[in-house]
Amino acid sequence: MTMTPEQAAWFAGVVDRIVANVEQVVLGKSYVIRLSLTALLSEGHLLLEDVPGTGKTSMARALAQSIKGTTTRVQFTPDLLPGDITGMTVYDQRTGEFEFHPGPVFATVVLADEINRASPKTQSALLEVMEEGNVTIDGVTHPVTAPFLVIATQNPIEQAGTYRLPEAQLDRFLMKTAIGYPDHAATVRILDGAGGARAAVVEPVIELDVVREMIAVARTVHVDPVVTDYIARLVDASRSHPDVRLGASVRGALALIRCAKTFAAIQGRHYVVPDDVKALAEPVLAHRLNLDPESEFDGVTPGAVIAQILVETPPPSDRVAV
Repeated sequence: MTMTPEQAAWFAGVVDRIVANVEQVVLGKSYVIRLSLTALLSEGHLLLEDVPGTGKTSMARALAQSIKGTTTRVQFTPDLLPGDITGMTVYDQRTGEFEFHPGPVFATVVLADEINRASPKTQSALLEVMEEGNVTIDGVTHPVTAPFLVIATQNPIEQAGTYRLPEAQLDRFLMKTAIGYPDHAATVRILDGAGGARAAVVEPVIELDVVREMIAVARTVHVDPVVTDYIARLVDASRSHPDVRLGASVRGALALIRCAKTFAAIQGRHYVVPDDVKALAEPVLAHRLNLDPESEFDGVTPGAVIAQILVETPPPSDRVAV
């Protein structure tokens, strides 16, 4: 079954309503909000590498409120334990039985703030939940909520006392991007409302059941073989680039197809075009590249490598079949 044009128009309309709702709190960041929704509706997770004070917590909370979901925030610190994230079993003296107390991962949107400040063991506990979709405590499996989105953040400035995420773990994030500072116009609007009583709570625009339906519909977006071939050529080029020691994996190629399907639906199309792939290549693939140390020392960045690959890899010249 393939998505119909009518379903695509409905899909785009719902996303526009959510974006407008979240923008009441996070001004001037429509693109990042759409990337967050792309991650959510593609059943993936988002890594934000950004400085403090750019609205990461506000965006996560507003996104959860817009879809009538729940949100939690975990401040990662060196003494944080895996059980502080996943939950633990506690002995109840009244009943004489062990009772499971769920951790903060049991929410629709989980903000893992400064994930690189926690120990590798604690990081792995969160990443395992992201991959498996459930928590196993004392041999009992507890599924997390669906939909489920982790928005993890890293502070690129202060690296002292942090545990950088290994490349294999970075690969588990569907996308990596940054919110960035607001532009001048958005900053003025923020300052104008600073003295007022603007509520930080936004009203829901859809129910969680609608989100689940959108996730299922996004999987049915049509991908022409020439677009699939284009994605394969981009991934191959990342592996043979002279500045790259380790290129994008097959998981990266699959992630790009999943995201392109959702992104096309967000644009109101029931089929993927090469421009969808181009728009998502950097947020989906850049963090999966392991650069050569000498190139990295010379100032080469993964984003620059992806930009060069997009220029040197011609998109399909034939018309995409729909």
